[in-house]
Amino acid sequence: MVRYLPSVGMEVHAELKTRSKMFCRCPVAFGGEPNTRVCPVCLGLPGALPVPNRAAVEMVVRTALALNCQIAYDSVFHRKNYFYPDLPKGYQVSQYGETNPIGYQGWLGIPVKGGGTKRIAIRRVHLEEDTGKLMHLPSGGSGVDFNRAGVPLMEIVTEFPPDIESADEARDYLVQLRSILVWLGVCDGKMEEGSLRCEPNISIRPEGSDRHGVKTELKNLNSFRAVHQGVLFEVARQSAVLDRGERVVQETRGWNESTQTSFVMRTKESEQDYRYFACPDLAPMHFEKDWVERQRSELPELPLAMQERFQRQFGLNAEHSGLLVSDRDWAEFFEESVRLGGDAQVVCNWMNADFAKLLNESGQRARRDAQEDDSTASLVTPAHLADISRLILNGTVNSKVAKQLLGEAFATGAMPSRLVEQRGLTQVSDASLIQDAVARVIEDNPGPVDQFRSGKEGVIGFLVGKVMRETEGRANPSLVQEEMRRQLEK
Repeated sequence: MVRYLPSVGMEVHAELKTRSKMFCRCPVAFGGEPNTRVCPVCLGLPGALPVPNRAAVEMVVRTALALNCQIAYDSVFHRKNYFYPDLPKGYQVSQYGETNPIGYQGWLGIPVKGGGTKRIAIRRVHLEEDTGKLMHLPSGGSGVDFNRAGVPLMEIVTEFPPDIESADEARDYLVQLRSILVWLGVCDGKMEEGSLRCEPNISIRPEGSDRHGVKTELKNLNSFRAVHQGVLFEVARQSAVLDRGERVVQETRGWNESTQTSFVMRTKESEQDYRYFACPDLAPMHFEKDWVERQRSELPELPLAMQERFQRQFGLNAEHSGLLVSDRDWAEFFEESVRLGGDAQVVCNWMNADFAKLLNESGQRARRDAQEDDSTASLVTPAHLADISRLILNGTVNSKVAKQLLGEAFATGAMPSRLVEQRGLTQVSDASLIQDAVARVIEDNPGPVDQFRSGKEGVIGFLVGKVMRETEGRANPSLVQEEMRRQLEK
């Protein structure tokens, strides 16, 4: 049986977080009444002339630099000509060519199992405008909402031949790319709202062959899972086609989430079909080298680099550090808490578990600064988690009491150490007090005691729990465990 090797090229479209559209002043927002955020420019009416959005251009430059691209100091916009109901002008303003797009010949690193990274080569990062949105009307028929038409859209395309060789790598590439875009503040990354859309180009070839097969493109996937499952399905589908002695057809395919299958949309166009030419309504762009280098110097530390530093500097594992850098504010909250004296591993554990749970349940976000005036921000600051870390490590409270303290701090903003003083919640580590409590529990529970002494070791957890309840959760659990075992085995 022939073994096939997959190759996956990725086209990712990211709507930029600008206040207005690419070539007009219409506002950018999600949803709303159809066709209420439009004007003659974004509708392509005769006589309307476009004016480029400077903020969008700067966002693409920053992204291209973050993706290790070369910058085209002179760049022009092109018209991509095709006819479709959601394209009011009959063309899309985009960029074309090998070295004309704002960024070209870059790369993105993705983590690999066992440590290290794999470089995924990027062909171009270019700027264009989004199209409208086709809609199925409740009364039947179809309509077009042009609110999205003209929204600044950045396209990031991987190099050919592709470096991505599996569904896992395709998903990991998108995870890392989305993280960078959100980190830079150029895209909100809300795939469910369509502000980040991915189109994998999948082909297979027999093992040992250097010739890549015919590709198919999966259109507008909007989740990491859809990308992963879509690539798996297409590899299996194309393999079955070749095994039957048939040929894979170059085409654009849609993805049915409910059936986890792809379906034919249209035959794939070639570049020649779009008849690209320079847009006569837009002047060429020129970037000064000093300005570009200033943009480069102002880039923040990026997620994967920060994750690797957290592992080196604090000894965190890949999973925990990956959760910390999933969001820039979250990562900065962690670093601030450690700077204030919190133990890195303890702070990491509480952030990724109990604190994250409280935030998710309340719909709030982490607050880095106690002076921050935002009703959506939690009352817990980095100083609170640093305080809890110290209380746990110096033995003042155990984890059960610490959890109660975090819950109260989350509700009131009170500092955990202050609550300990007010409530007398200091952990009991006095040997004589623990010995007496253990002795009482053993005397009051002869059945479980006999079970333990007959070989049922697991019952010790029940007895330790009795001691913890008797001491209102304040006893040192490790000392209770040790003393309980000592008295039972006496």
